[in-house]
Amino acid sequence: MMPQFYSRREPVRYEGPNSASDLAFRWYNPDQIVLGKPMREQLRFAVAYWHTLCWPGTDPFGGDTFQRQWHHMADGMAAARMKADLMFETLDLLGVDFFCFHDLDIAPEGNSLKEFNANVSEIARIFEKKMAAGNKKLLWGTANMFSNRRFMAGAATNPDPDVFAYCAAQVKHCMDVTKDLGGANYVMWGGREGYETLLNTNIGHELEQAKRFLSLVVEYKHKIGFKGPILIEPKPQEPTKHQYDYDVATVYATISSLGLQKDVKVNIEQNHAILAGHSFEHEIALAAALGIFGGIDINRGDYQSGWDTDQFAMNVPEMTLAFLEILKAGGFTTGGLNFDAKIRRQSIDPDDILHAHVGSMDACARALLAAAKIIEDGKLAAIVAERYGKWNEPANRAMLEGKETLDQIAARVHAKGLEPQPRSGHQERIEGLVNTYL
Repeated sequence: MMPQFYSRREPVRYEGPNSASDLAFRWYNPDQIVLGKPMREQLRFAVAYWHTLCWPGTDPFGGDTFQRQWHHMADGMAAARMKADLMFETLDLLGVDFFCFHDLDIAPEGNSLKEFNANVSEIARIFEKKMAAGNKKLLWGTANMFSNRRFMAGAATNPDPDVFAYCAAQVKHCMDVTKDLGGANYVMWGGREGYETLLNTNIGHELEQAKRFLSLVVEYKHKIGFKGPILIEPKPQEPTKHQYDYDVATVYATISSLGLQKDVKVNIEQNHAILAGHSFEHEIALAAALGIFGGIDINRGDYQSGWDTDQFAMNVPEMTLAFLEILKAGGFTTGGLNFDAKIRRQSIDPDDILHAHVGSMDACARALLAAAKIIEDGKLAAIVAERYGKWNEPANRAMLEGKETLDQIAARVHAKGLEPQPRSGHQERIEGLVNTYL
């Protein structure tokens, strides 16, 4: 029997901006209507199984700092059942509706894939009962195909076809479990889909493998009647030097080459966007423009570190820009905000898990409210609309819609004597305007 893990039994409550409590929601009011939907539906928070329960607090220079009981149990399935209990306790305390997992997070591998699948299925049956009892949902499931040494040269892009086949079997089972649990999405998280050196790499062959694997997954999705999209999470240099899923644009190139834009979307992470040389809001806006926006792994990186630090997102001004793009894209459908974030290895008290989630949920809620004000006010949208307004003129619409040839456009320019003059982009005015909503 596990002793009480958290210091509290009562769920964290919304108490408003003036609350004196150090563990209360000041901005996250789940039932507050924001742009026509309750805040809980606008945000669709999910707790990440791996960082919350599986990470022991190690880093490249030090070991386990958390010393959780289940990290040191000889009986892997007993530890798995303990983690399942604690996950749903965490969801209840935070008032969060969703969770996410890798198959390896929830059950031990055992001595074979058959044993691994049986272990995952056993824990999934526990999930099913707890989800029904507590009205909790699965935002997405995914297969861990990066931790085991068999994946050191990749999973779907591994030079060994036996590894490719093993991955197919592993993903099939994880997709079955995700569907059985009513998962809203299935994620393809390619932790090692890339290469270290060109000297031993056939890029063309590995890209062909990646495309074939994705096609197989989509085919199986339709075969079993899985309704949600397949999500790919773009990431650069994590951990291989050159990743085939570097950023949104790179992933879109793969998706569109297969004609799978309706079936495959992206799950975007702030830290990955930064490491790819982009802003978080850029990746969201691009995904929306390309029609492949799916969900978010909400965290933040350290701008001084060239690595994926997975800190809890707390930067309200930065997140406001991201939520502005999410709302402009129409908000979430099947996706949501998964806390792919871990407490720092010095935050060893169990309650630090609650404080981290509550603080980030509040930051997200505050950013959402600011972004909603920007949209409701309409000033920024009006400035942007005016900037592109001349495209609404019939001749210019014809040019954009392919109704004029290059020589016809050139003839029109000469006939009208067009001499375009620069117009201000008003960047500082707009940045100042955005600050008024924070």
